Amino acid sequence: MPEILVLYYSHRGAVKEMARLVARGIELVPGASARLRTVPQVSAVTKVAQPAVPDAGAPYCELEDLEQCVGLALGSPTRFGNMAAPMKHFWDGTGALWLKGALAGKPAAAFTSTSSLHGGQEATLLSMMLPLMHHGMIIVGLPYTAPELSATETGGTPYGASHVAGSASDRPISDEEKSLCIALGRRLAAVSLKLVS
Repeated sequence: MPEILVLYYSHRGAVKEMARLVARGIELVPGASARLRTVPQVSAVTKVAQPAVPDAGAPYCELEDLEQCVGLALGSPTRFGNMAAPMKHFWDGTGALWLKGALAGKPAAAFTSTSSLHGGQEATLLSMMLPLMHHGMIIVGLPYTAPELSATETGGTPYGASHVAGSASDRPISDEEKSLCIALGRRLAAVSLKLVS
């Protein structure tokens, strides 16, 4: 069964929950399957490394996961209008795939979480798309045919799913944000399956 990679980094749990919702949307499309993967933290302390296998949650992503997938959903918390350093560090190591054109023509979507409503959600989603476009991926957003996009008073953009976590990262994902995560997964899966066939 064609697998769509849901690759995320989550610091406080919101992006991880969003990743699960995107995966749920993917799996609602007959013939599609989701593969959840994360990336390790980066640290200024170079003597201590992350364990080779995470203690809990999704396994760490390997380049083979990207090569094998038929589509990609990429999620990260916002850091000053950009993806978090661990996700950027991961993408900086994908040059071998770029040289082979391994991701060219595959669809990709993005999702993010911020602490404030105007905390750079759209800038982050757009900046996450840059390495994807360099890899030749086809960007899939959220059209306004998703009614929640016009109704949301929290997160949600045409560039991808988003969540407003609050300054203490304690705001739950709203019903509209959940629906948009699932809608993004469904749309990505539908496009991925069309391109595979």
